[in-house]
Amino acid sequence: MGILDAIFGRSKQVQPNLDALFALPTAALTLEASAQMHPSGVGAVCFRQVEGAPFARLKADVTTLLGGSEPEQVNDDFGYTWLVVKRQPEQMSELCTDLHAVNSTLEEAGFGPSLLCTTIGLRSDDGRGLALVYLYKRGTFYPFAPVDARRQDRDNALELQVRALVGGDLPIEPDVARWFPVWGAPGV
Repeated sequence: MGILDAIFGRSKQVQPNLDALFALPTAALTLEASAQMHPSGVGAVCFRQVEGAPFARLKADVTTLLGGSEPEQVNDDFGYTWLVVKRQPEQMSELCTDLHAVNSTLEEAGFGPSLLCTTIGLRSDDGRGLALVYLYKRGTFYPFAPVDARRQDRDNALELQVRALVGGDLPIEPDVARWFPVWGAPGV
């Protein structure tokens, strides 16, 4: 950043670091040991809805990368598409590798500007859901703990507790105003 950028208040956009996804298994172990939150085995990549032949080819490429396992496609009410990847809950490392492959494939195919986030679902022993959300354009994570999707309630205390627990494992988004809710996210 140059002096004129500093004077005019401009800042460089943070570049996504998809390799940060590989820190999720460590964070999941921390959450299992400290908060009794266990991986659900479901992760998803969210991006602005795309259609047509280029997306069909892209989905075929992703399926090939995932060893023939086609990701489930979910279109939400907000105009976003979720590619959902499922593994056994104990296969957290493999799930993260799959999500990295999906993100990289989308990025390499020119869909990088359309990428919004990646989520990994976790569940507590008493049934509470939690997602660790990776913000693609910020290169950071944040926790999202929905309580009641109909009323759009979230467990802010749990989110802050999770931030404190995994802050050493993951780059956490410092601006909590950017911790947007991902209502209806697969696996949460």
